Amino acid sequence: MKLGRRHTWSFFVPLLLLAVVFAGAQPSYAVPQSAQNASASLSKLRSEAENGDAVAQYRLAEPYLGHDATQENYQSGLKWLRASVAQGNANAEFLLGYLYERGQGVARDYAKAAENYHAAALQGHSSGENNLASLYQHGQGVPKDMSKAFEWYRASAQHGSPVGQCNLATLYYLGFGTPRDYEEAARWFRAAAESGFAEAQNNLAVFYYKGLGVERDYAEAARWERLAAEHGVPGAQTNLAYLYEQGRGLPLDYVAAYAWYSSAVAAGDVSGADRRKELSRLMTRRQINDATSLLTSISSQTKQLPSPSAGSTFSLLPRH
Repeated sequence: MKLGRRHTWSFFVPLLLLAVVFAGAQPSYAVPQSAQNASASLSKLRSEAENGDAVAQYRLAEPYLGHDATQENYQSGLKWLRASVAQGNANAEFLLGYLYERGQGVARDYAKAAENYHAAALQGHSSGENNLASLYQHGQGVPKDMSKAFEWYRASAQHGSPVGQCNLATLYYLGFGTPRDYEEAARWFRAAAESGFAEAQNNLAVFYYKGLGVERDYAEAARWERLAAEHGVPGAQTNLAYLYEQGRGLPLDYVAAYAWYSSAVAAGDVSGADRRKELSRLMTRRQINDATSLLTSISSQTKQLPSPSAGSTFSLLPRH
């Protein structure tokens, strides 16, 4: 959720699809393996996979599937992944579902994605539950059904997935598949936020700012907004700038506001660009120079995430 000005003030947040992260073969670890040891490990893993060990089959497939699908070893990875799926390995079922949903190395097939996600979800795989919910939400490979989407997002959330928790909170906020309940929304945003999920931190900040499901508390809004901003969420950076500009939950500080607006704009969120321009008319040259120096510090200490699509974050900026 993003605190920002829009032509219409909407808190709608598109539900998030959890992207799979391939472990891949990393070049170094805390204690790097020698090439000989790595080779011996791979040989042992292959032997276990050939002997029918489903976990070994999955682990053998994973590095191959983390590379370009056109590479020769990719098909070998798919072979081992399918072997693991045939034995009911939940991680393998989830990963194969993801490949079908993305059309990565296989023809895109939402029905097969749903089939594999469902198999993983039945074993309590939280990412499988989240992604199956997303398919029900959008009617991809399965009939569109917000009640089922809600059920699977709830299962994912209860199994500890921050993305599932954020999505479940969004359904409670919107009243999709369940009656609207701001307190439940705030509870699940908090669960995801406390795990370090930056989008949830931003959303929880908006709830505190607006008093949705929680007591209005500008200081708490600022605390969560800062965490999200420092994690690189562009909309959160705009929201933090707005709090500095208004002196709500934070000391009134045009220099900090200008710097955070600038950071957000540089990351692709231009919703605060006009406010930054207005601030520049109120600031001295020295203040703008100070803001530029602060921006350099902010840029070096925060990672930048891609700017979300329009309407994808809650915004604190007043609508016009």
